[in-house]
Amino acid sequence: MEQQWQRIASRLTDVGGIPVARAIPVKERRTIGPWCFLDHIGPTRFAPGAKGMNVGPHPHISLQTFTWMLEGEILHRDSLGSEQVIRPGQVNLMTAGRGIAHTEESVEGHPDLHAAQLWIALPERSQDTQPRFDHYPELPRWQEGEVTFTLLIGEYQGRQAPTLHFSPILGLDLHAEQTQRVRLALAPGFEHGLFALQGQVSIAGEPLAPEQLIYLPPGTSSVEVELTQGARLLLIGGEPLAQPLQIWWNFVSFDRDAIRTAAQDWESGHPRFGEVVGYIGPRLIAPPLAGL
Repeated sequence: MEQQWQRIASRLTDVGGIPVARAIPVKERRTIGPWCFLDHIGPTRFAPGAKGMNVGPHPHISLQTFTWMLEGEILHRDSLGSEQVIRPGQVNLMTAGRGIAHTEESVEGHPDLHAAQLWIALPERSQDTQPRFDHYPELPRWQEGEVTFTLLIGEYQGRQAPTLHFSPILGLDLHAEQTQRVRLALAPGFEHGLFALQGQVSIAGEPLAPEQLIYLPPGTSSVEVELTQGARLLLIGGEPLAQPLQIWWNFVSFDRDAIRTAAQDWESGHPRFGEVVGYIGPRLIAPPLAGL
């Protein structure tokens, strides 16, 4: 494996009562292009009668939440009045902009859950944009040998995803019906991350450990991957950020003061975040601001 490539182990955390593997942000790597958060949820099956995933009302600013659904169903509600169930093979995208609140709940009757949830940092010029929600039930899909490609966001080899984005970015899913090697063309100006969502994957001939991310710096123009039967690989990428991004709780910004203000506004019930109608349960409380 090339010397500059970096192996990053995920850390386990809890989201809505479910253990998840968080690949970024971690100490070794906080961002990959504008991608600033990657949680791998599942695959898991809830016990009969268990409630499943349940994330109460919480706020975001200056980012997009991005959910790629593989198994099960999740109900999204937000303070714009959006109410949308996401199903396997679909993407939910919420643009927080100047401020929004939302909830996520497992749908009754769907005990399986497997998803990737990511955040995309908005560029400085768009951090206060109007909040919105978009649902993408159809995405570009094509076959190369035994591997199905799904373009989640951005452009790849002349194909364009419909997914709203504000800066150069890539999200690509590969799913192998049978074991196969594939050489992926990469934009040399991007940095990239490779993460196995399912099964056994090798990168440049070396196995990718479970819940491990491989980081590829700018200058990499291609990479050979091998997927065994049933394996699934997530490729993310984008232009490196020009300045450090501040990440605290559910907020991101290039400005620490903007995060402090957002935390105070959430705590005081400021109308910028609105109310999530239809969810039964308390809203999440922000942790102390000490150290920010």
